[in-house]
Amino acid sequence: MFRTALRNVLAHKARLLMTALAVVLGVAFATGSLVFSQTRSDAAAEQASAGYDRIAVNVGVDAVPDGGAPTGLDERLASRLARVPGVAHAANRVDGSAAVADRNGRLLGDGDSHRGSNYAPADRHGTEGTDPAYRFTAGHGPTHDDEIALDASTAARGGYRVGDRVRVGTGQAAATYRLSGVFRSDGHRLTDGGTLTLFTTRTAQRLFATPGHVQGIELAAESGISAPELAERVEKLLPKGAGAVTGATLGRIQANLASSDQDTMGQILLGFSLVAMFVAAFLISNTFTMLIGRRTRELALLRLLGASGRQVRRILLAESVLVGSVASALGLLIGTGVAAALNRLLGTASSPAGPLVLSPATLLGTMLLGTATTVVAAWLPARRAMSIAPVTALTGSDTPTPATARSPRTAVGAALTGIGVLVVVYGAVGAGSDARTVIGLGTLLAVVGVLGLIPLLARPFVAVLRPLLLRISPVQGVLATRNTTRDPRRTGATAAALTVALALASGLSVLGASASHYLERATTHDFTADYLVKPAVDSARLTAANTQAAAGTPGATVSGLNQSTGYVLGGSPAVLTGVDPTAVGRLMRYDLVGGSFDALTRGRIAVADYKAKEAGWHVGQSLPVRRGGKSGRVTVGAIYRADPQSNLLPSITAADSLVARYDESPHTHVILVATDRTSGGASPATYSALTHALGDDPALAVLDRSAVEDEYSGDIGDQLDIFYALLTMAALIAGLGVTNMLALSVLERQKEIGTLRAVGLARAQVTRMIRWEALIVGAFGATLGTLLGIFLGWALSRTLQDTVSGYTLVLPWGRLAAGIALAMTIALLASLWPARKASRVAITTATSAA
Repeated sequence: MFRTALRNVLAHKARLLMTALAVVLGVAFATGSLVFSQTRSDAAAEQASAGYDRIAVNVGVDAVPDGGAPTGLDERLASRLARVPGVAHAANRVDGSAAVADRNGRLLGDGDSHRGSNYAPADRHGTEGTDPAYRFTAGHGPTHDDEIALDASTAARGGYRVGDRVRVGTGQAAATYRLSGVFRSDGHRLTDGGTLTLFTTRTAQRLFATPGHVQGIELAAESGISAPELAERVEKLLPKGAGAVTGATLGRIQANLASSDQDTMGQILLGFSLVAMFVAAFLISNTFTMLIGRRTRELALLRLLGASGRQVRRILLAESVLVGSVASALGLLIGTGVAAALNRLLGTASSPAGPLVLSPATLLGTMLLGTATTVVAAWLPARRAMSIAPVTALTGSDTPTPATARSPRTAVGAALTGIGVLVVVYGAVGAGSDARTVIGLGTLLAVVGVLGLIPLLARPFVAVLRPLLLRISPVQGVLATRNTTRDPRRTGATAAALTVALALASGLSVLGASASHYLERATTHDFTADYLVKPAVDSARLTAANTQAAAGTPGATVSGLNQSTGYVLGGSPAVLTGVDPTAVGRLMRYDLVGGSFDALTRGRIAVADYKAKEAGWHVGQSLPVRRGGKSGRVTVGAIYRADPQSNLLPSITAADSLVARYDESPHTHVILVATDRTSGGASPATYSALTHALGDDPALAVLDRSAVEDEYSGDIGDQLDIFYALLTMAALIAGLGVTNMLALSVLERQKEIGTLRAVGLARAQVTRMIRWEALIVGAFGATLGTLLGIFLGWALSRTLQDTVSGYTLVLPWGRLAAGIALAMTIALLASLWPARKASRVAITTATSAA
């Protein structure tokens, strides 16, 4: 049986090539996803835990029960702990955020990893030595308060050398320091793409803690002393509120946190790889259906010579095992190579590169996935072939069974589609917190049902296109429509792959466009200023002094959004945002519903419409206000439209002078700056002037309008681009299905094509006929998939409308049309080789074929 299967595979290797290629791509996708995500997960865990093996015990401050900020540890504690038996040395640690500027004043480093720390020569039994956490490649650690040290990567990117002057921002006023040294460090201190700046302990305390206090103490153990034993000894000397934990425990905690952050992307990649394999299954099933259809006589002879139906079925399944296993092995190799390339190219601070991880589970799982998909996809054609009586098969009758409205397949498909649609609608309008789960189940049922109905839907779709094709290409159009509807099941199975890919792409497009529109409304719609100033690092805080400094920019109109919390207004908790009432109208768009915004200058407040509706307030209403021990009354002077999720437009706006009565130091959220067009407007010169007015502080980010839009909504577009790229893989596999269907169709129709050539059809016309068939299949699958995607996008958007005020459904007609055009382009490209092959069919050979 195995020899027969091997002989058949070798005999039909050209026809099985596309099937094998589909399996190769699907398995490569799955392998690459698993290997890449596991590699990144292990690399992130290793980076997060690196260096903790050097630490035996770490002493830190326990969390304060009331949620307040801990004061830290007395810095003299390290000297006492250094004298504990078994302690080799102790090092104080003070950490915070520090932003390093390049020579042009721009922030160095990627992501949010801009760290600052202290250089702490270890206390070894009362003697100062070197800091074991850092290995200097040039210079030395900072010894004076006006010195810093930089990690080697940051120094290289900034072009800094020992002795250079470096501008650093830490949330306080930026300062310039002399570079004393360049170092390398452990991964948990310095992430890939991040920056690490070392200060003297006294400077770090001033910037990140309080004088005389540190945030932690690292202890190293002498040889022969275990970390748990040392922790027990240290615990006895610790003050109340401090605790000791082993470095190994900290390393495990950090490793688990880091690897869990990579799990979500790994699951997404695996999900897309399963979609690719699902699409590939249609190609495999279609190919085996056509191959078995051409071998009905051969199979009938085997059965007449004594082979049972079970034995013949095993031969066919053995062929699928051979194809699936060989293709899976090749896909595994390609996927591993792709993962290695992505690992090198896409390393970031939060997702670092590392050694490639090839786990036995991944290797075995992807091999089984590819092989099992091939076998399962080939099983139905094999079973169908064995249902044909040998005598009937010998007559050569292989007329495809037309899809009818009364067939079991159609009935099941219609039932599943109807149930799926009803479940999706229920999830969208009434499923509550479980809406997305219900929609997912309904979508699965609807998609499976539609795939069952595709053969029945093919004929009416082609009938709709027929008049257009007759007008464009009368002869080839008629032939293409007839050939497409000759075997609607084959056409449907080929179009099904495109349907799945386009349904996902269209659904994502609808969600992405709706989310982008919502974010634009919630941010840039309200933002009419030229620039927005915000903290660039965690420790940076905007102050009234920053607002005053920004106002020094020539021709600038400036206002901070100064948030003040803890109010009870009209009996309900409230947050007031103070603004400059004479300037904010130029900086933000307030769409008034009632009242006048000028009321702010008279000590009144302006309230967002959703807040006023929730509290039952109206223009002119006087409300009692209380904060802490201060109380009074305010009047609602205006109501404006706003979105609760807006990043800028506050729920309650008041003049700074009003807020100052109750809160002398509100938190400045952002600073808005508009420029006078007569002074140059928004320009590089104005940007430089504003940056300089803010003290050339790299810890403060100055964003123009396009940067603001990217800041709040750019991630949506980036994520969608990744998903579209992944779905392109599924579309390419679907394109292979079109190629395979047309190629095998050409082989089946050689006599017909030869006859058409004999009666006068030119080679170019044959080529156009095959291309029209491909375009019809592409248009059919893409249109059906797009309609499914729009329906899915509507359902998911409907669930968001209930929880996110202002979220509306947006149909991106341009992207949807581009998706259909892309699918048809892939189908057209897939037809090039079959069309060329059809045009070269020899007339005499074809017409003389039996």
